[in-house]
Amino acid sequence: MSDSFARATGRGLEDDAGANQRRYKAYQLELLRPHLGSSVLEVGAGLGEFASQLSDLQRHVVTDADPAAVASMAARFATSPEVEARVLDLSRPVEGGELVEAVLAINVLEHIEDDGEALRRMASLVQPGGRVVIWVPGYMQLYGEFDRAVGHVRRYTPTTLRAAFERAGLRPVEIRPVNLLGGLAWWLMVRRGGVGGQRPRLVRTYDRFVVPATRFLERRVTPPFGQSVLGIATVPD
Repeated sequence: MSDSFARATGRGLEDDAGANQRRYKAYQLELLRPHLGSSVLEVGAGLGEFASQLSDLQRHVVTDADPAAVASMAARFATSPEVEARVLDLSRPVEGGELVEAVLAINVLEHIEDDGEALRRMASLVQPGGRVVIWVPGYMQLYGEFDRAVGHVRRYTPTTLRAAFERAGLRPVEIRPVNLLGGLAWWLMVRRGGVGGQRPRLVRTYDRFVVPATRFLERRVTPPFGQSVLGIATVPD
């Protein structure tokens, strides 16, 4: 699906926006890494910015629906023998192959109308007893022009993500909001401020000041609301 990366993110293949989010990516890694095991297939890996942090895996399959993004990741990880880059489009039946311990999808599911079927296709790539790990935008109260521009069908709550897992025949293990302060900042900037997208200067400021405060707070308490929702489910034996 050519150009799907740009449509889904509002970024070009040469856009180094990830450089403005180093603390945020590290925060995601802290929350996600304990659930991934030693072999991972990442759906919608984009340019491989999150994947580049996972340097301790035995096998890592990075995928995207956009062949140009996959080619970019193949070049990026050319010296990492454990990494394989390939095209994967969840709108179509997925091919088989060696199963992994976990499938990871960061900011993917919200683009797909039939999220239950997408989760079933992810689960078909996972060993029995393995995990499907999902990170999605949270709460329709935060839905704004940016969501529409990049093709978000919905934003999730823990309840709606649990329902999607159950429709797919998966067993929810942990589902919770994350990034309370980011959610409040997003509401002020996008919903109240009318900003149609992420501005590099604001992203840098958020990464420098808000993310460390968020990590400190959410290591101690689970927030009742957040910019995102984290969900982990297991594939039945």
